[in-house]
Amino acid sequence: MPESADVEDDTAPLDVRADISFELEEVNEVLAELVALLAERRPKTRDLLTVRLGVSGERPETLARLGARYDISRDRVRQLHTKAVGQLIRLAQQNELTWQGGRGAEEIFAARYPLDARDRQLVRALLVETYATDSDIVATELSHLKLRLAGHDAEDAKRVAGFVAQRIAAWQKKTNRRLAKLLDAEPRASSQLDPWLSQVEWSPTAHPAPLPTSSARTVDSDDDARGRFYLDKVGRDVPFDSGMEARLLWILNASSLVDTFQEHPCALEYTLDDGAHLGYPSIVARLADGRVVLIDVQPLGHVAFHVNRVRADAARAFAHDRGWGWLIWTGSALGVTDLGNRAVDPNLERALSELVARGPVSWQTLRGLRADTELTLLDFLALVLRHEWRWDRGPFRLSAPPSPQR
Repeated sequence: MPESADVEDDTAPLDVRADISFELEEVNEVLAELVALLAERRPKTRDLLTVRLGVSGERPETLARLGARYDISRDRVRQLHTKAVGQLIRLAQQNELTWQGGRGAEEIFAARYPLDARDRQLVRALLVETYATDSDIVATELSHLKLRLAGHDAEDAKRVAGFVAQRIAAWQKKTNRRLAKLLDAEPRASSQLDPWLSQVEWSPTAHPAPLPTSSARTVDSDDDARGRFYLDKVGRDVPFDSGMEARLLWILNASSLVDTFQEHPCALEYTLDDGAHLGYPSIVARLADGRVVLIDVQPLGHVAFHVNRVRADAARAFAHDRGWGWLIWTGSALGVTDLGNRAVDPNLERALSELVARGPVSWQTLRGLRADTELTLLDFLALVLRHEWRWDRGPFRLSAPPSPQR
């Protein structure tokens, strides 16, 4: 019998470090490969599913932004996406599709979202994944899709995904209650922010440019998937995409180290293999000492993806041109600098370096290395950043950077 999941007893983790793993990445990788396989049969679906679900590692996009991209209504985008998801589920159910070790997609997903699991267990797992991957705006759709790919029937998947949506709404209400107690929160907010300031990459320019006075992200400012709350430091309602972003806003609003801030201060163009992309760095903040820092929210497990490193390079250059510092906020006590400096077993580093030197590494090859060693995802992230390897998802590909031009 279905149970009524309690949505009040779970809280968002304070640090996502313990919630990222190769097991979660395998689920996301298989989902990305399914999208790529579907695109071979239905080419028009790839961009829609990739951008909406964030399967490449970029943050998922709202229906409003997708509607603007395709010049159609949000409802039409929703219809097309729902149809594409149905096609994806049917594709995954075909027996000839197998992954590492001869396992089918259903077996891989069912190992993480068991058919005999109680609702409470599934909701907790999906909520943790949502927070750790910064994917709140598409949490209901992703939760439903993961459960269907694991073999759960449509009614059960819809019910559990609904509980996930309820819990995210509860997070937002809890955040609003916390904002009413800013005097009590200030010491804790500053203690959380202060260590991050040591990781800021400051511009050599002595005089920072002023903060913009409005958000550059206007198309989906009122999208119903986004949360919002009133922040007294800026004297207005501020929208946010995720619990991770909301937590950063709360810290900036409560801390005496921060004078003011502006969310999504610029529209930033960057170039990938498939052409020009547009991104919106999360927040620019002016500190009490007059310095300014541009901050982008990137979940810890995603900072080493090629797409996110390209976007970060463009944002860093933009910030430094304006005399601003640059910071990636990961939702963890670990920052990008910490990851790059992480101590990794030299034998592991040597083994992976040798694989990359021989040519692009597949997920199956990496999985074999993991089976023979104690390589963790944090170790892997550290090595990708340290060696400046290129990590793409869907299909997984780890490759050496191009040789410098002479």
